Amino acid sequence: MPSSSVHNAASGPAPLTERERGILRLVVQSFVTTAGPVGSRALARSYGLPLSPATIRNTMSDLEEGGYLEHPHTSSGRVPTDRGYRMFVDELMERAGIAASDKALLRAEFDRLLGGQDEVLRESSKLLGRLSNLLGVVLAPNLGTGVLERIEAVPLSSHRVMFVLSLRGGPVRTIVLELETATRASLDPIVALLNERLGGLSMEEIRRTYAARLHDADDHTGVVRLVLDRSAQVFADPSGARVSSHGTQHLLAQPEFQEPADLRDLVRMLEDERFMVQLLEARADDAPVGRALVTIGREHAGHVDGPAERYAVVTARYRVGEAVGTIGVVGPTRMDYARVVGLVEHVAALLSGPDARG
Repeated sequence: MPSSSVHNAASGPAPLTERERGILRLVVQSFVTTAGPVGSRALARSYGLPLSPATIRNTMSDLEEGGYLEHPHTSSGRVPTDRGYRMFVDELMERAGIAASDKALLRAEFDRLLGGQDEVLRESSKLLGRLSNLLGVVLAPNLGTGVLERIEAVPLSSHRVMFVLSLRGGPVRTIVLELETATRASLDPIVALLNERLGGLSMEEIRRTYAARLHDADDHTGVVRLVLDRSAQVFADPSGARVSSHGTQHLLAQPEFQEPADLRDLVRMLEDERFMVQLLEARADDAPVGRALVTIGREHAGHVDGPAERYAVVTARYRVGEAVGTIGVVGPTRMDYARVVGLVEHVAALLSGPDARG
């Protein structure tokens, strides 16, 4: 049965008759498969419908009038609009999960990964790209959502100390700062105070309230003042890239991206990390961790700084400890949404750890 459990990025369209719903579902499925405009005779022949081509044509005309289908100017057939895809995703698409073979492949690939988080994220984007035949994208967790478990200070020399920040159940980050005197005896009391005042808070909350929480600290080492001056750096995301993407060749093979101008726009988008982060995180809070969010075409308007109306994006958030990242698949609006939703949700569960894998 169709499922409405996929969280969406737009309000639902007006109700359709059962015949209109059935025809729209078949038009979307046919267009996703063939990439060619769908005509009434071809639809009747392909699906063995108990309706005449004239009846189907009239129904398609009504769907076009309602904004669900449109006529390409060079064809007598019709193709789905963004509104048509939205209705399909929200109310007509059957959620069958992912194939057992894909599930077994993903499980085997994740089980063999022995590296750190960076390798896991890179491999996840490769798997998403390969299995969806589109662009797989993984964003490393935003450390601002991570909860600080403890701070440790390791003297490297008489004037340099490495601070180690461990996030609850998640990544560890380090930063080296210069101090006038960096000895274990002088550092231990102030580090204990930092852990007492800051432990259990999110990195974002620490950035905002650090000064107020430590204004009365009795610190002769200069650590509190130094960290205050550098708090935007100490408690911020690392400067390295958050985006890992694979599958560009799959997008380039799609008929929607064959003109030189289309290729230039696509390459420019892929090279703009800020844009890719916006594209995947723009509506992230609209869905709980592990649940797919589908954004289609013009629905991106107002949420990203750049043109994205030709793309559909299926994302899901995953959790590493208390930190949250985002994975997704980017492709043309002509996308096999049911398959991609299943893949994205399953990979999100794998990334979130054994308790979420089922």
